Amino acid sequence: MPLRHDWFTVEQVDADTYAISEYGHWEQVHAYLLLGERLAALIDTGIGIADMSEVVRQLTRLPVKVITTHVHWDHIGSHGQFDEIYVHEQEEDWLRCGIPGLPIEQIRHDVGRDITIPVPADFSLDRYEPFRGKPTGLIRDGDTLDLGNRALDFIHTPGHSPGHLCIYEEKRGYLYTADLIYKGTLYAFYPTTDPRQFVRSVEKVSRLPFITRLLPGHLEMDLNRAFLLEVSDACRQLAESGLDRHGSGVHRFGSFSIYF
Repeated sequence: MPLRHDWFTVEQVDADTYAISEYGHWEQVHAYLLLGERLAALIDTGIGIADMSEVVRQLTRLPVKVITTHVHWDHIGSHGQFDEIYVHEQEEDWLRCGIPGLPIEQIRHDVGRDITIPVPADFSLDRYEPFRGKPTGLIRDGDTLDLGNRALDFIHTPGHSPGHLCIYEEKRGYLYTADLIYKGTLYAFYPTTDPRQFVRSVEKVSRLPFITRLLPGHLEMDLNRAFLLEVSDACRQLAESGLDRHGSGVHRFGSFSIYF
């Protein structure tokens, strides 16, 4: 049946890969639905302004495993609508209890600002709460998931958050980079971030042997290995200059910035 939704935009990356995006919000968040022969993986679940499971049910009847790239409110919004949720071991407590020191007033302010299209009628900003719950299982660096003739490799890439993950599909050359790499302002300036780990994580994924496409967590989706190498070179420059530290400010590099 045709896919219709007033909040989400669905774009087909290939025959069995979909981007589910929230272009009406200033964050322009992307989640990704990957279909295998036996299982589906949903990489993140968006902001939570609308229920992403409504879209997923129209796209597949396969059992769905939610893969959490990191536990920030704009990536876990529809987690509560799915039965199986996986997260890196270092952010299990965040998923259960929330990020320490981040007040709900600040979260609601960020959720509610700069929205350019109507929100669903049942959405209430005053009642908005980030998902909290127990994960089905924990992910560690180097773990893999077989969806049935489709393998995902999990890469621990801390810096933006302690348990941040990138997901790599070597066969297709896809690297799902979440908030580590995208064409915008990359940040590691909050107390829960680590600029030096961020630099090392970018270097780590830049060494992957075969990348045809980067699929980020925000903004423009048409990114490739050349952009990854640009970000990696910028991180190297910052590290060599001793600027890979909190408080060094915003560093601009053409089509992206890095905020430490």
